[in-house]
Parts: sequence; structure tokens; C-alpha cells
Amino acid sequence: MKRRKRAAAAFMAAVLGTAVFSAGSVQAAEEMILYTWEGMFPQEVLDGFTEETGIKIIYSNFDMNETMLEKLSLAKGGDYDVIIADDYIIEQAISQNLASEIDKEAVPNYGNINPLYQGQFYDPENRYTVPYGAGIPLIVYDPSETDVEIRGYADLWNPELEDNVAITANYRVICGITQLAMGRSMNEEDPEIIAQTGEKLLALAPNIRLIQDDNTQNALLSGEVAAAFLYTSQVMTALAENPDLQVVYPEEGLGFGIMNMFVPSNAPNKDAAFRFLNYILEPEIAAQCFDYIGYYCTTKAADSLVRPELVVPESVQNGEIIRNVSPEAEEAYSKVWTEFKDACG
Repeated sequence: MKRRKRAAAAFMAAVLGTAVFSAGSVQAAEEMILYTWEGMFPQEVLDGFTEETGIKIIYSNFDMNETMLEKLSLAKGGDYDVIIADDYIIEQAISQNLASEIDKEAVPNYGNINPLYQGQFYDPENRYTVPYGAGIPLIVYDPSETDVEIRGYADLWNPELEDNVAITANYRVICGITQLAMGRSMNEEDPEIIAQTGEKLLALAPNIRLIQDDNTQNALLSGEVAAAFLYTSQVMTALAENPDLQVVYPEEGLGFGIMNMFVPSNAPNKDAAFRFLNYILEPEIAAQCFDYIGYYCTTKAADSLVRPELVVPESVQNGEIIRNVSPEAEEAYSKVWTEFKDACG
């Protein structure tokens, strides 16, 4: 009886030992951790990457760029494999050594990027980032509501547009396009030049009917104004409702913001990260992404595949991004903006 018990125990031990060995020999599926805002990819694109590579994507969200940077800093550049964030915060991540240089041999589709969106202040040598969509505020006007032909920012000062223009409420952007109309940079820091910006803005005040960030396009669609300076999403909304509206790519140049993908300095799975960057830069995949998020296409090879309104014309050769300025310049911008709003009533 004791022998049987010992035999049974030995048999069970052998079975359990085999089970433990078998479980330990099964490797966990490879994973890649993607960290960005919610809703940045169509699910079929993420699923397609897994089907193609066998790498499972763990999608983690943040609500603000600053939240992302804080968590990445605490992780010392680890925990995440690919991050998508805005230009200004990426500059800080790079300066804090929290971003890896891109292995361009591992990303052969890197050449598909539109050069218009490269060489920016946060990554002047294009070592760390892959652009993933641009937000480009633009002028949109209704030709049935005005005889003024608008070709650039300077045309917004036309006296025939008196009380007939709506603009967004981002003071640095509005000051910036005013400076572009003056033939200057959007990021001037000289208080004297900023004072000149203020004088130029005061001359625009009679034409401004509305200063508003939310749903600014509604003033244009309702006929309350003939022209408007709108954010990217508002431009797309306006065109969807009224395709006869005219979109203006200002002759003075674009002001834009660019989202970018980057690989953290201590990413757990850099190989998977570079494979993901390469995958997203495939023309067909990129087109799916840009059509989904509604941002301007930053992958040149996908221009012919996305919705036409998401492609900046080739005639546009330059653009500038709003950057942080000195406290003195910031104070000067705030002052001229307050005076401008007071003049608009």
C-alpha cells in the first residue's frame, strides 16, 4: 500500500514537473508599448501590424504632453517603446536624453517623409523623430459672400472685409501670422518688433467680427462672416459641410504644429519600435492613418492616397512652428493681444 502511494506520488511529481517545464518553455508573445493620445490609429492598422509581425501592441494613453514627459522622465526613458507627442514637448524629451536616435537602416521607409515637415527646431538634423500628421491653421473664405480674393494673411486687412472675419483665439498664432504678413518670423523676440506687431493688429481690428476657439467655422458656415482663420479640424468640418468654400495656403508661408513619433532612450523593445515606425511609413498604411485622424499628411509617399484636402500643395515650400520665447517677449505679446482684443470690442 505504501509502495502504491509512493508510486502514485512519484507519477504525480513527474506529471507536474513536465507541466511546469512545458509552461516555462512557452515564450510570451512579443509586445510593443505605444504611448500617445486616445484614438490616434484606426484599429485595423494596429491589428495589421500584429498580423504582419506577430508583435502585440499595448496601447497606453495620456491626456497631456506634460503628463507624458513626466512619466517618461520618471521611467528614465524606459517603459514605452513608441511615443507620439507634440513638437515642443519632444524638444524637451530630446534635451533630457529621453529619446533614441532612429536606426534608419531598420526604418527603410524613412525616405517617404515629406521634407517640409523635417528639420524643425526640436530635431534640426532629423535624428530622433518621424512626423505623424501636421495641424495647419488656414484661411477659409466663401466666394459667394465677398468679392475679395484672398491669397495670404495680408488680405485679411482689406477694408472690404470690415466686420466680416472670424479668427481663433490663440494669441501667439494670431500674432505670428501678423508677423508673417509683415515679412517676419512668427517667433520674433525683439520688443520693438512685437510693438510693431501690435500696431499692425490694431489696423486689423475693424475687420474682426469674432474671436473664438471653439466651433469658429460655424460663423463662416452660417454666413455671419465671409472669411475665417481656422484650426485644422475646423477647416475639415467646414469643407465637409460646404465644399464650395475656398481654402487658402497663404503665400507668406504656413504656421503649423507637428506631431511626431519617437523611440524613448531606454525603450524595452527598440527592434519592435523601429519595425512599427517603418510600418506606419508604408504609403497605404500612412494613408489609412491620416484619413482617420484628419491631420495633414506628413508622409510624401502617401499624398496620392489620402483625401486631397489633407495634402498641402507642392507650391508651399516653407512653414514655421510657434516656439517658446523669453519672458520679456511673452509679456510683450500678451500686452499687444490685450490691446487688440479691446479694440475689437
